[in-house]
Amino acid sequence: MTTSAPGLDTLQSHAARLSGASIAGLLKDEPGRVEAHALQVGPLYATFARQRYDAAAWDALLQLGRQLELPVAFRRLFDGEKINLTEGRSVLHTALRGDLSQAPVAREAYETAAAVRQRMYALVRELEASEVTDIVSVGIGGSDLGPRLVADALRGALPGRFRVHFISNVDGAAAQRVLAPLDPKRTAAVFISKTFGTQETLLNGAIVRDWLDGSGRIYAVSANPERAAKAFDIAAERVLPMWDWVGGRYSLWSAVGFPIALAIGTEAFDQLLAGAAEFDRHVLEAPLEANLAVRHGLTAVWNRNALGLASHAVLTYDQRLALLPAYLQQLVMESLGKRVKVDGSPVDGDTVPVWWGGAGTDVQHSFFQALHQGTGIVPADFIGTVRNDDPYAQNHEALLSNLLAQTEALANGQSSEDPHRAYPGNRPSTTILLESLTPRSLGALLAMYEHSVYVQSVAWGINAFDQFGVELGKQVANTLLPALRGESQASDPVTAALIARLRG
Repeated sequence: MTTSAPGLDTLQSHAARLSGASIAGLLKDEPGRVEAHALQVGPLYATFARQRYDAAAWDALLQLGRQLELPVAFRRLFDGEKINLTEGRSVLHTALRGDLSQAPVAREAYETAAAVRQRMYALVRELEASEVTDIVSVGIGGSDLGPRLVADALRGALPGRFRVHFISNVDGAAAQRVLAPLDPKRTAAVFISKTFGTQETLLNGAIVRDWLDGSGRIYAVSANPERAAKAFDIAAERVLPMWDWVGGRYSLWSAVGFPIALAIGTEAFDQLLAGAAEFDRHVLEAPLEANLAVRHGLTAVWNRNALGLASHAVLTYDQRLALLPAYLQQLVMESLGKRVKVDGSPVDGDTVPVWWGGAGTDVQHSFFQALHQGTGIVPADFIGTVRNDDPYAQNHEALLSNLLAQTEALANGQSSEDPHRAYPGNRPSTTILLESLTPRSLGALLAMYEHSVYVQSVAWGINAFDQFGVELGKQVANTLLPALRGESQASDPVTAALIARLRG
């Protein structure tokens, strides 16, 4: 589907003009292209030189950014204006990690978050002084994916003070596998749910509570702390708040990050927040042409609306970031998977592509065949680290050589008289390099993706901060539970037949 949205139609004319151009040809024809399409922001370096736009098309994208008044849009976000119009809420995840606004609502959010963070750190110290060795974090979606990613990425080669484990799926086998090797006498749990009405968290929480033989070592994080305390008889001092101005997929910077602080320590958690706050300042202060989040977001708009590409891959050449594609799937697709604009009118074009990916070099032996020779073109983000923290230098060199080789091969391809051995190339990618994988660099990387998502939402005129599409399936599931138990009949004939099969 094309789009006739103001500003976006111009991009299609540039795409038509460039339809016969190649990435290799653009690099040859535009002296200085490599430098012009690269940005260094703190610990992040990114090159967009292998995207399929030229200088004129990039100028058109910048003009779109000016039409959208992106600096104003960012200021509205940071100042806590109620940009989540469908729910009438401010969006203040940036206030969880930095003090970049003088607006009263943002100042209050920052001070409130800082006070709760000190409460969280006191609980960390309390657990550090105990005999607890393992932490079980129970949540799902934004209450799980962010903490799980960061804890896994930064946990180090040797166990820290705590081993942190995660339960999210309502499948009981998941809880059984996590709990089986643990000692309940040396384990504490953190239950995380914004509403504390989430089915998965309530069911898994009950399993963990019974396994622990009570709630004496259970902590909770919720925007409904009274309900959380009541649901599992958790002492009020062990319940930390979150707020309706923080969406779940933006919440790892809040008390939702309690498992992160337990996994990596409070000092490292502070560094994570600092890295994100440094990038926030960049977003507010950098001009559009030098703004990394703007560049990334407008490039995504180009690939979706000008080139019509319906898929996007995230390929991490650092095994510690193996969970990043799953985290970004929620961040991007839950935020941008909308078919109506903020005012309720239909979007007159395409919005979010399908995001997916994995960790190299494993994925080179699974789906890279399709990336190189499939009929569909999949733009990709390749993410690597300049310096490794392990002692195996030869492995890191091999890893980086594969990252460089794949991006080059996707862009340039290779001709052959044998069509089976021909690679068409001209497949766009962005390469993002972290100086090393630290709390600071990871915080900056995640903030970059958050702000890129916001740029895309402004371009498409949609609300990135609601997620009503998550609810329908849950509602239907609740109505079908009685049918599965034989207490009622399903109205849908296919569902009724499946229930009959399930019930035997």
